[in-house]
Amino acid sequence: MKVLALGVLFFAAVLPSLFAQSADMQPLVRIKLNASKPETIFLKELKNRVETYKMQTKAEAFSVDDKKQILEALIDEKLVIQAAAKEGMSITGTQADQIYQQAISQMVGKNVTEAEFAEIVKANYKMSVDQLLKSQTGMGLSEYKVYLKNQVLARNYVLSKKKDEIAKLSEPTDSEIRSYYELKESELVQPETLKIFIAIVPKANDAEAAKTRLTKLCSDYKAKKVTDAQMRAESQKEKSEYKVGDMFIGKTELAARQLGLPFANLLELFKEKEGFVSDIIENKNEWYFFVISKKYNKKALSISDSMQPESTTTVYEYIKNIIGAQKQQRAFLQAIQEVTRELNTPTNVERLKKDKDLEKLLNW
Repeated sequence: MKVLALGVLFFAAVLPSLFAQSADMQPLVRIKLNASKPETIFLKELKNRVETYKMQTKAEAFSVDDKKQILEALIDEKLVIQAAAKEGMSITGTQADQIYQQAISQMVGKNVTEAEFAEIVKANYKMSVDQLLKSQTGMGLSEYKVYLKNQVLARNYVLSKKKDEIAKLSEPTDSEIRSYYELKESELVQPETLKIFIAIVPKANDAEAAKTRLTKLCSDYKAKKVTDAQMRAESQKEKSEYKVGDMFIGKTELAARQLGLPFANLLELFKEKEGFVSDIIENKNEWYFFVISKKYNKKALSISDSMQPESTTTVYEYIKNIIGAQKQQRAFLQAIQEVTRELNTPTNVERLKKDKDLEKLLNW
């Protein structure tokens, strides 16, 4: 009797799980624009996409109508991907790797490799990249790479069809640029800025030897035995032991982190005069020192001023780029709607669940 009872309990426990799995595999839509490779959207895929949107928007729940819209977006996405494939468009493995690297570099704020990104994630979040992506997007690493690749492929297809229309709708007018300046004039201010000349010696395999080299370089600079021009020329040589360059820094936490300084120390740095030479500073991979080569005071910007010190980009051009990007985004969204409207026909899309049958499946 005990064995029978256990068997019944086990069956009762497993049954809801099997039912849920079966429901998740309900086919909703079949995309058959590419007749040789039709694709079915199952309820499970829609649920996964809804969860992704929840994470991105921080929404607690979506209504049935919201889920219908997400399903339509998924249909449009697959239509464009199939249309691109049908015309022979594709993303190579190398290109997919580059797309992913660009995405993770944007997350970090600097160029990083996949291995470097994994190290950063592990150090800051105590988890793998796969775990982080699942927690933030609902997709694992492999799924996320496919998602990014498909987004670029879809974009390339739309641009191939609507490039001229998008370009025409994206061009800002002089009136729009000047109106934007009038609206934002009080906010367009060049903050107090330092231009610094920085010299770096990588630690490589001998941190102390690297420190010794940089210390001598700094001493020679202070003693005027070497100039910044000479250092620049030497750093360009193939076997140079150091690197040099210029940076513009403002009074921000980010600038303090870039220099490896507490923010309070950065504020003190702004009190120093041109020609000030820092102490030797250490970070994880290198030793460096810097020189304040020029100081720029805070000032309100006219429309013809440069946006940043020593920049060739004027405020006018800066605003033109902002408005152009905004108009391009609107034009691109309009182009997507036009392209998908042309593709989303009964011949290409077979809706397997409709009306109340569909609503019943979306009511979770």
